[in-house]
Amino acid sequence: MTNPEHISFLGRRLLDRRAFLGTAGLSTTGLALASMLSADGLLADEIHTVSGKAPIRPSIDPNKPYAARKSHFDVPAKQVLVIYCPGAVSHLDTFDYKPALAKLHGQKPPGLPEVTFEGPSGNIAKPFWDFKPRGQTGKMVSNLLPHLAEQVDDFCFFHAMATDTSAHPQGENFINTGFTMEGFPSFGAWVTYALGTENQELPAFVAINDPRGLARSGKNNFGNGFLPAAFQGTDFSAKNPPNNLRRPEKLSTSADRGTVDLLQRLNAKHLERYPGDANLAGRIASYELAGRMQTSVPEVMDLSGETESTLKAYGVEGGSELKGQYAKNCILARRLLEKGVRVVQLFNGSDPAGGNGITNWDSHSDILKTHSMQAEIMDQPTAALIADMKQRGLLEHTLVVWATEFGRMPFLQANGTGRDHNPGAFTCFLTGAGVKLGFSYGESDEFGFEAAIDKTTVYDFNATLLHLMGLDHERLTFYNNGLERRLTNVHGHVVKDVLRG
Repeated sequence: MTNPEHISFLGRRLLDRRAFLGTAGLSTTGLALASMLSADGLLADEIHTVSGKAPIRPSIDPNKPYAARKSHFDVPAKQVLVIYCPGAVSHLDTFDYKPALAKLHGQKPPGLPEVTFEGPSGNIAKPFWDFKPRGQTGKMVSNLLPHLAEQVDDFCFFHAMATDTSAHPQGENFINTGFTMEGFPSFGAWVTYALGTENQELPAFVAINDPRGLARSGKNNFGNGFLPAAFQGTDFSAKNPPNNLRRPEKLSTSADRGTVDLLQRLNAKHLERYPGDANLAGRIASYELAGRMQTSVPEVMDLSGETESTLKAYGVEGGSELKGQYAKNCILARRLLEKGVRVVQLFNGSDPAGGNGITNWDSHSDILKTHSMQAEIMDQPTAALIADMKQRGLLEHTLVVWATEFGRMPFLQANGTGRDHNPGAFTCFLTGAGVKLGFSYGESDEFGFEAAIDKTTVYDFNATLLHLMGLDHERLTFYNNGLERRLTNVHGHVVKDVLRG
């Protein structure tokens, strides 16, 4: 036996019979007390979130992770389209009219910062495009976006948006995942985790990348984070179909079908051996979906059946090559929604390494040229997509979100031709199911520098989007690393003023 002198004091205590019996007795007493308190209803009977509400976790069958599930409460919106513009669209040159900028053009009034994100600031600059009243509401919109300007009576604007960061990667993460850091589930992943999808032949969540590639935060913008992998976005575009779906030319259709049938039988037998393995069931479900996508994806991507008038309305021909490719992406987005895909995220802008206005909306220099370039790509196809959805009745059950990560400054940079990042104020808009139309919520200050009236944080914005999809942002949670995680962290309030009565 080991010499007791070589054992520590704590070790000797563990070997002490009386100490062991005393500890065991206390433990048994504690268990009995907990049992009696529970029987008398004196213990908490359920987990609560930081808001004091019980979480609502969807009941997900591991064998059918994409099956449609009920929302927390009834709402018109059953699907959502997110049109995301990386790079920070200038609210001051598009939707947020500020007459004071024209009055103070060329001046540098006190109270505004002398140094911003990229260095010294220059003078106040009036909008680079003229504004004029549009529609029945008389909403002031610039000439930069003439096609979207025609639809302002159908939009609900947020003019006092504010974010926590002035850096693009973190800004993209924040508005798309609710956190500036990477590794958190995207908005689309949360929605599909909660609701599944009606169409079992296509992914529940599709991300349509810009023709020029991924945005700066890459796949994090549509990732699943710590949610099960089944709820990450599947990314493809009209130009680039999903990888590894095309059948090899040497393999006949019947042979391919036979292979799939055999795999299904083998997978089913394997699952019978491990009935409680949710990860295995999820992988099998994803493989089976990929098999179904071999026929469903080529069908939905085939634009040959679109009419000439539709192609013309979207601007597939007659503009730049990039505009034509983005227009095809817009048509693809509509077709996916028609097929019942729950979430479609459409990107207008790219470049993980930055682009300075060439591949996205980040216009630090020559904003007149670079914003014009991006608007030529985005404006007509996006407006046509919204109009087409309205004409086909899709907006009756689809929420449409147009967003960017932050705004731009009311003054120029020291170079005198571009606007720097502005996290203090920017504009996003909604349309479609459940939203007030021809409505503007919140105001930025006279310069468009900071949110002044009814400030809307990114947390508030995402809380409102979830509410419009019938989901309580305080109760839609996922337990991860000891915390009840949610899209809005521990913040956010639903902006009820924008909800249609």
